[in-house]
Parts: sequence; C-alpha cells; structure tokens
Amino acid sequence: MRKMMKIVISVVIAIAVAMLIAAGVFFYIVEVRADKSFVTGGSQTQKADPLDKQKKAWSAVPNKQAVNLTAKDGVKLKGQYVPAAQPSNKTAIVIHGFAVDHREVIPYANMMHQQGYNVLLADNRAAGKSGGKFIGYGYLEAKDYLEWIQRLIKQNPKSEIVVYGTSLGGATTMDLAGMNPPKQVKAYIEDCGYNSMREELLYEANQLYHIPRWLANPLISIMSVYSKVLAGYSYDQADSVAALKRNTRPMLFIHGKQDGFVPSYMLNDVYEATRGPKAKFEVDNADHMEAYEKDQTAYEKQVKSFLNQYVH
Repeated sequence: MRKMMKIVISVVIAIAVAMLIAAGVFFYIVEVRADKSFVTGGSQTQKADPLDKQKKAWSAVPNKQAVNLTAKDGVKLKGQYVPAAQPSNKTAIVIHGFAVDHREVIPYANMMHQQGYNVLLADNRAAGKSGGKFIGYGYLEAKDYLEWIQRLIKQNPKSEIVVYGTSLGGATTMDLAGMNPPKQVKAYIEDCGYNSMREELLYEANQLYHIPRWLANPLISIMSVYSKVLAGYSYDQADSVAALKRNTRPMLFIHGKQDGFVPSYMLNDVYEATRGPKAKFEVDNADHMEAYEKDQTAYEKQVKSFLNQYVH
C-alpha cells in the first residue's frame, strides 16, 4: 500500500512539474516580447498588400511629429502625431494588434486622416520602438492609451477623441471603454477584437497546438499566475465582455465572417455585452484583419457614417 502511494505521489508530482514547465513555455510564447511570426504566420505587411495605396498616401502626409510617453510603470512608449489637414478638435487614436507595430494599421490611420481627423499612431508596449517586455493583451495597453488620451486633452481640452483598434488593438479599445475614460472620448471602433484573453488563448491552443480545452484550461490558469507575478496583470483582467458591460458610449464592431484567428462568433459576444449605442459590420470572405481590404468602399462608408453621428 505504501509503495502504491509513493507511486501515485510521484506521478502527481511529475504531472505538476510538467504542467508548470509547459505553462512557462507557453507563457513565453504568448506574452514575452519576441518574434512571434511562428505563431501568427507573419505580418500582412510582408505579403502582397491590397491596402498599399493607402500606405503610400500616408507616406505623403506632411507634418508627422514624433511623440513620446513614459507610462506609469516606467515603460517608454513611442508614437507619431499627425495633425489634420485643416485645424480640428477631432482626433483618432489608432491601435495595432499582436506581433506587429503601428505600420500594420497605417491604412486605418490614413482613412481617419482623410476624414479630417488628427491621428495618434503609437507602438504598443513590447512592440516596435516602444519599450516593455510583456504584451498586455489589451489590458496593459488600454491603461497606456488612457495616458495618451490625458495628454491629448491637456493639449486641447476641446478634443473629440475616437479610439480605433484592430485585433489586439480592438481588445484594447474595448478594455479601455470599460475604464471610464474622460468625456472627450466620444466613440470607439473595434475591428476583429476577441471577447477575452482567456477564450482567445483557449481557441489558439486548440487551433495551433491541438490542445484540448480540458488540458488548456489549467495550463492557461498557471500562465495567468505567471503573468500576475511577472507582468502585473492576470488573464481575467483582459476581458472585453466584462469591460463592455461598463461601457455606455457608441461603438462600431467590425469582423470578417471567415476570421480564423479571432473566430467570428466572438463578435456576437462583444456586441451583446456593450451598453451604449452600437452598430455591427460583417464582411463576407474576410479572414483576420481582411475586412477593410475585402470591401474598401463599404468599410470606409460604415466608419464615416457611424462616427458622423457622434463626432462633430
């Protein structure tokens, strides 16, 4: 009997150690700053780009100004502020996603600039030229963008601000909406953001590594503990659905119907959660981050008509 108990205890300890090690490996893959192309399959900026026209137009926009911000936790953030062609109180903050930098959302920044907005375009923490070791999956980034917003308002108290994010930037936008930002934030646009960090990781664990949910759940819980200790947040804090239940301001939700990275069913979760005015725009035959390129005319019309209701 004692021998059997020793075997059982040894097996339990071995499983626990294996889980801790596996969670550590996945924590590094998911959250620590590094090249993530083996996860994402590479950035769209490396492929033939249907939005190249918008990127070239942005390169010709004058008066780009380098801006810097030191976050409350000491991380140094780098960005670019571009004033509107004509003086305006309207400013769009455009937020990029996972494993890329601000260059990925230049087409969206260009669209907003062409619609008469000043544009703030920054590298998220742990991305591009910004500092930081850990990716915040929307939660840490939202706190950073609150600081960018406060700076914009200090420079112009009459600011009318739109927060516009794609993918992880969409989750950032939704998380920020639940943080009661200043009244100068008038509306939000989120494009293909996930419903929560935990659910997105569960989905990707199965899609990329074929890990069943029953095994992925405890692994992710351990990763969340690592995150709380090392990065300062738990995965349950990066929850767009919970954040949107605290939001009462307008939001436009956009998603490709064939999204294979942030599954399109998550759109309904976040759309139903928000408590403010809302609209939904789904694009046929669009995978992740493809809604704009698949139907550029309709996309721009949706964004403009939605924002014209709330930003003047």
